Amino acid sequence: MDQPTDRLRYRVWQFLRALTARVSQEELEEAIYILTPEAQALFRRQAVQDQRHALAVYYTLRRAGHTNPQLLAAALLHDVGKAAARLPAWQRAVIVLLEHFAPRLLARLSRGEPRGWRRPFVIYARHSEVGARWAQEAGCSPLTVALIRRHQDRLASCQTEEEQLLAALQAADNLN
Repeated sequence: MDQPTDRLRYRVWQFLRALTARVSQEELEEAIYILTPEAQALFRRQAVQDQRHALAVYYTLRRAGHTNPQLLAAALLHDVGKAAARLPAWQRAVIVLLEHFAPRLLARLSRGEPRGWRRPFVIYARHSEVGARWAQEAGCSPLTVALIRRHQDRLASCQTEEEQLLAALQAADNLN
């Protein structure tokens, strides 16, 4: 996806996929068994398209041979903080387009308190921190919480186990 038109086409496809997202009971049961009951409730709090995305990230990691339950839990919950906003599809599309075409504008819109028309932008910008806090409250491990908190951070190196797992999570997230 080197060309801007390829990236735009991918984002349109991603948007349409989100509009038609479905999650079967079998998929849920297969994946979320690794979560505590409180974390399962947290997973279910996500919008269906976020559940679908989380499951896709989870399955991508599993296909790549990852079995670390803390990493897999982070895959299922990495975007759970977005549930604080309950963004409709059109607001998500605006954010994704701004992220791609006008990241500095998105950064400006994401500052301040999450009130009024800026609320979706601010919550989106802070969803990693919100999700990490919720995961901690739900009894997730410190490593899972750290992976959720850092899932959008730029990695400077891959020296530690946490950094290696974070790189795997980010790669799976970027594919989905």
